[in-house]
Amino acid sequence: MTDLAVELDLPAAGVDEPHSIRIDNPADGRLVGRVAMATREEVTDTLARAREARYTWARTPAADRGAALRAAAAALRERADDLASVNQAETGKPLDEAKGGVLAGAGTLEQYAELGPVHRGRSLLGDVSATDLMVPEPHGVVAALTPWNDPVAVACGLLGAALAVGNTVVYKPSERCPHTGLMLGELLIPHFPDGVLSSVAGDGQVGSWLAGSPEVDLIAHVGSTATGRSIAEGAARTGAKVLLENGGNDPLLVDADVDPVWAAKQAATGAFANSGQICVAVERIYVHDAIADAFVDALTAEADRIGLTPLVDVPHRDGVHEQVTAAVADGARLRAGGVVPGGPGSYYPATVLAGCSPDMRVMSEETFGPVAPVRAVSDFEQGLNEACAGRYGLAATVLTTSMEHAQRAWRSLPVGTVKVNAVFGGAPGGAAEPRRASGQGFGYGPELLDEMTATKVVHIEPAPG
Repeated sequence: MTDLAVELDLPAAGVDEPHSIRIDNPADGRLVGRVAMATREEVTDTLARAREARYTWARTPAADRGAALRAAAAALRERADDLASVNQAETGKPLDEAKGGVLAGAGTLEQYAELGPVHRGRSLLGDVSATDLMVPEPHGVVAALTPWNDPVAVACGLLGAALAVGNTVVYKPSERCPHTGLMLGELLIPHFPDGVLSSVAGDGQVGSWLAGSPEVDLIAHVGSTATGRSIAEGAARTGAKVLLENGGNDPLLVDADVDPVWAAKQAATGAFANSGQICVAVERIYVHDAIADAFVDALTAEADRIGLTPLVDVPHRDGVHEQVTAAVADGARLRAGGVVPGGPGSYYPATVLAGCSPDMRVMSEETFGPVAPVRAVSDFEQGLNEACAGRYGLAATVLTTSMEHAQRAWRSLPVGTVKVNAVFGGAPGGAAEPRRASGQGFGYGPELLDEMTATKVVHIEPAPG
């Protein structure tokens, strides 16, 4: 078999490149390719170019910045199939979902192309002889560090918002999908002046060089909580603003009055979509005793139907399996999956664990895999209290026919997003702030433009005489 780099026409580092990232296809273990990591000097030079370009780009009319974003979006749409194929090869993401992510990214660029020119400040009612204004201005240089699980859509959100309001951006994609990230950069960068948008490849070391640089004014990171905290520590020394969307341990609360088969389908969608590798995936389930047996039976049938799914790589699969193994050792009952298959790739089965307890890691930490741990609770109140516990605060879902329970739940859950009777969904334009270990700041929507700007107050009086 030939390397996928050849089939996909990917530029890659040579086999003997001393500082390169090797990517293997998670479906069959074939080599996708190697990408050379940026050196410290290259990162420094890239930041210097971004720093030099920031004033000119900030003074570029907002309509012209929007036109550049629309041109970039058109280029992305034109190469959507190619970029989706590379994404699938690197991460195992199903091709239709990968293409959906590319098109979503193009749509986000187009949205910010429209929203950027109408982002505005306020005039204030001061003295009649004076003019008082609150004016949004770009921060300057933005470092965007993006994840592998939805690499194009997430990156386009951060890049689009930052560029629309006049920031320059240095973009580092995840080391688990460097070909995807670099191809995205190659498609977008030509539509902006030199230094306005740049991309660098590398691992956590390259990310730390960016995040710790005094040349960076704002760091936007989507990824693990551990990395996010490290970034925040570095930013405390440089004074850079930090936007973080980090790990989650999202609960699903299933009330006694819902159809257990329907609830199990919702749970399966939330826990197993994209092999559970979604920031707002269902990570822990609390189901009322009255329907627990029927719910677990139906969820097991859903898991058996889904079967094997590829995870991004073998180390990640091993981490998922470690949590499952530990839960079984601590008394959880394995109802589906939970066995590492033989053969190439990084496959793992959709897995259902019953009889889980709050102290199990699979219930208290992010698993980020196709695992549905279930805990039966005596009543809605117990389930809600346990769903509210923990150090994360990204999202939560409640399945109930009781308006009273729904109201109590959404008001009580300490998370950025609450969904009632649907694990996914929501109106366009919504934006939420994660809590606690899940991050800080708006990471999408119109409010992201506010995050990407700093407000200046201006007071103007006429000179005497």
